[in-house]
Amino acid sequence: MNVGIVWFRRDLRLADNPAWSAATAACDRVIAAFVVDPQLWDRCYPRRRAVLAGNLRSLDSVLAARGGRLWVGRGEPVETLTELVRQTGAQAVFANRDVSPYAARRDEAASAQLPVRWTDGCFFHAPGSVRSRTGTGYTVFTPYFRAWSALAPEPWPNSGSAELAADPGADLPAADAPPLEAGEEAAERRLAAFADQVDRYAEERDRPDLDITSKLSVDLKWGTISPRRVVEALAGESPGRAAFVRQVAWRDFWAQVMVARPETASTALRPEYRDVRWRHDPEGFAAWQQGRTGYPLVDAGMRQLRAEGWIHNRVRMVVASFLVKDLLVDWRLGERHMRRLLLDGDVAQNVGNWQWVAGTGADAAPYFRIFNPVRQSQRFDPAGDYIRRWVPELADLSSKEIHTPWTLGPLQLAAQTPGYPTPIVDHAEARERTLAAFEAARHQWAAE
Repeated sequence: MNVGIVWFRRDLRLADNPAWSAATAACDRVIAAFVVDPQLWDRCYPRRRAVLAGNLRSLDSVLAARGGRLWVGRGEPVETLTELVRQTGAQAVFANRDVSPYAARRDEAASAQLPVRWTDGCFFHAPGSVRSRTGTGYTVFTPYFRAWSALAPEPWPNSGSAELAADPGADLPAADAPPLEAGEEAAERRLAAFADQVDRYAEERDRPDLDITSKLSVDLKWGTISPRRVVEALAGESPGRAAFVRQVAWRDFWAQVMVARPETASTALRPEYRDVRWRHDPEGFAAWQQGRTGYPLVDAGMRQLRAEGWIHNRVRMVVASFLVKDLLVDWRLGERHMRRLLLDGDVAQNVGNWQWVAGTGADAAPYFRIFNPVRQSQRFDPAGDYIRRWVPELADLSSKEIHTPWTLGPLQLAAQTPGYPTPIVDHAEARERTLAAFEAARHQWAAE
C-alpha cells in the first residue's frame, strides 16, 4: 500500500490545502500528522497556545468524521517524522512551505532527511513567484501589487479518496479554551460575516471605534482558511473589496521579502539605518507595554493587546510608531513583544510591518514618516469610544478632552482622570530627536 504523511504546520485545514489534496490523490493511505515542537510550544504565550490547540482539536474532529485521526507527536520535528516514516513505511511526506528563518532551516533539514514533496498553500502566490520584468523580486509594494494582480494563480491539485489513518499518536496538547472559535468551519463563518460588511471596508477600516476589520488574520496565520478562498469570496468591484484584497497582497509581499532577505528578521533591510543609536529606556518600554504612556490611543491599543491578543490595524501602526519614533526604542524589541502576544503573530508580517513603521524596511516613503498620536486619535477615534473601552480612567471626558487629557486644569485632571499618567514624552521634541538620530545614521553610512 502506498502510504503518505501530510505534515501539518500552519495550514490546519483540509479544504483548499494543496498538501492534503496531493497526498490523498497520490497515496492509498494518508497519515495526518502534527508535531508539537518544544522550541515553539514551550515559549509560546498561553493565549496563542490555546488558539493552536483549539485548531488542532477541530482538525482532529474533522478527520474523525472521515474515519481518521490527527497523529500527534512531540519533539524535534524532523527527527520525529523520520521515526514515523520508519514505523509506517511511508513513501512520501507532503507539506506546505513556510517562510520564517526558523521554518526555512527546519524545512531544509527535512528536505535532506525525508522524502518531502513541497507545495505552496499558505499564500495566494507562492513567495518568489511574483517577479519583475527583469526577473528580480520587489522591495516596494505598489509595483509588486500590480504584478501580483496580473499573475494568474498556479492551479492546486484536487483531493483524492485515500484511506485515512486513525492512530492519534500522543494526546493533543493541553491548553486553555481558545479565545475565539477554532477550526476551518469557524473561519468560514467569520468570512461569511465579513462578506456582509466588506463593502464598507475602504471607508471604515481605519476606525478602531467601528472595528470593521475581518479578524481573518488569525485564521490566515494558522491556516484554518486559505488566502485563495478569502480572495475568491471577497474580490469584487467595490472600493471596500479592492482594499481588502490589497491587504491579502500585502501579506504575500512580506512573505516574499522574508524569503529573499531572511536576515531582515533581526536586521534593518535598509543598510543606512542599521546603526541608528537607539535609546536604552527600560522605563519607557515598560510604560508602553503596560499602556501607561499618557497618550490615550497608544495606551488603548497596548491594553487591548494584553487583554485580547489582538489590536486594530490602524492602532498597531500608531503604537509601533510611538515606540520607535517617540521613544526611539529599537523596533526589534517592539516586534518581539507584539509577536509574542498577538494571536495572529507571524514573523514575516510582523517584521515587515515593524520595519515599515520604523522606516528601515521595504517602503518607498522616507524615515521621517512619524505618526502624531494625538492627531491619529482625533482623526480615527473622533468621539473617543475606542479609548473609553480600553482606558476607563478617561471615560468621563468629553470627545474633545479625551485625546489630550493633560491639557485639563490640575484640579479637573485629578478629579476626572484618577491615576492616569501624564505623557512620558513630548511628541514634538521626540520627533526632532528621532529625525536627528536617523539622519546621523544615514550620514555615517554614506561616509563609510
